[in-house]
Amino acid sequence: MLAVVLAVALLVGSWLIEHGAKDQRPPPQPSRAEAFPTSGEPLLGPRRDDHAVPPLPRAVPTRVRIPGIQVDAPMTPLGLGPDGTLASPPEEDGNLAGWYADGTPPGTAGTAVVAGHVDLANGPAVFYNLGALKKGDTVEVARSDALTAVFTIDAIEVYDRSSFPSEKVYGAVGPGQGRAELRVITCGGGFSAEADEYLGNVVVYAHLTAVRHPPGLLS
Repeated sequence: MLAVVLAVALLVGSWLIEHGAKDQRPPPQPSRAEAFPTSGEPLLGPRRDDHAVPPLPRAVPTRVRIPGIQVDAPMTPLGLGPDGTLASPPEEDGNLAGWYADGTPPGTAGTAVVAGHVDLANGPAVFYNLGALKKGDTVEVARSDALTAVFTIDAIEVYDRSSFPSEKVYGAVGPGQGRAELRVITCGGGFSAEADEYLGNVVVYAHLTAVRHPPGLLS
């Protein structure tokens, strides 16, 4: 499974969106302050390695909510296309996110992958403002078991497509083993008018810090 995921990661920049609406302002990009510190740098912002909660059993995600950027979107499972890359969410609905259904469901031990378009030909799409998020913001994933997995953002980074760090993105970055982690991915890193495509990807790193139960359901 890991080999499949890493193979997808190497090609992830090719599937999210091939072109965008050229007459709109560029989507926001994360600042250096929201990235992980590099070796020798001071920690930028609050540390988010602790306060993890135990992973949940497997369940299908149904919606993703990101309060900081007013995202509230249904989710659809994504598989692999004929060329081995991850299929993109249908373009008929710009407010639709996808999750890699052959991988880890959000909230389960391991690294779950959620992805969506940054824009479509007619304007901004579901993850247009992903790069505006900050460390400590939350991502909520509603699940088919009626639980909501709440993730706290550890960092937001942007990568060139040619140097996408697949092992870092799709591996665990937190302490210990068995933590439930989440990556939310869209296109970014500048737009090439000549190539008619984005040059990279914005990646949100987060881990499970709370579980919400519906009213009347015992934990």
